[in-house]
Amino acid sequence: MSFVTTLLAETEHVSLPMPTWAYGLIALVIFIALGVTLWTYRDVANRHSEKAAAYAKAHGNTSGHGGH
Repeated sequence: MSFVTTLLAETEHVSLPMPTWAYGLIALVIFIALGVTLWTYRDVANRHSEKAAAYAKAHGNTSGHGGH
């Protein structure tokens, strides 16, 4: 056996503070929360397209890229 394997075999078993499936459930809930947050930003650029077009026209920007 290698040193690492020997070291791992000699270590004491540490019990987890909760069942293993709970870690997956926590990760899934976090992933869903981040997905919902991302979903709320969908199409945000087009919500105010009239305002953006008016601003671009007033400032002489016809390219639509916002740069000078």
